[in-house]
Amino acid sequence: MSVTLDGIAARLAAERLEVLGGFAVTAGEGLPAGTRTLLLIGPAEPGFWAHFTAGPEWNDGAPDPVDRWSRRVIGRLACDLGAKALFPFGGPPWHPFYQWALRCGTAWESPVRLLVHARQGLFFSARGALALKETVEMPEPGRPPCESCTQPCLSACPAGALTGAGYDVPACHSFLDTPEGRDCLTGGCLVRRACPVSQSYARLPEQSAYHMGQFHT
Repeated sequence: MSVTLDGIAARLAAERLEVLGGFAVTAGEGLPAGTRTLLLIGPAEPGFWAHFTAGPEWNDGAPDPVDRWSRRVIGRLACDLGAKALFPFGGPPWHPFYQWALRCGTAWESPVRLLVHARQGLFFSARGALALKETVEMPEPGRPPCESCTQPCLSACPAGALTGAGYDVPACHSFLDTPEGRDCLTGGCLVRRACPVSQSYARLPEQSAYHMGQFHT
């Protein structure tokens, strides 16, 4: 079976997923033996959240529905392709998804240190990766959107918890417990929402609210 980027993209589209980027792999990188290409996989909007919440994992009442859905869907595709599915959860040990994303040429470190993606902005979210035994040609790397941006992310956090100096997680949690933090908790992080690329990406507030709730539990 011929493995192509277009063919993988078509399979992912049926599950409202997309290839977020990828890169060629050389031997000795700690990936499954024989891996020649690594592809990062994430939600494709519009449509992902509605598709996911109609699935069994969201509705069965068991813990970790997003992770279980990701294992089932991306794992099944990996099996069909003769590839290996890798995930950003389930550790330790933890796979270096942040570093992998930087190698793709489609995601970069933003002024607030979070990853910013060419299409998803600061809503970057990798649900898994495919370690392929085939060499898959990838598009040329792009340019970081932050280079031509006024960088509103730097001043968007009302608590001053997420800035160019880094992320003060305890301060963020404390702010989310206040009435003023309600907007972040129910609509998504204001820093992520301030990114112009994020604003052009059709991520639903309900999805952001779910992830914020998991983070703040």
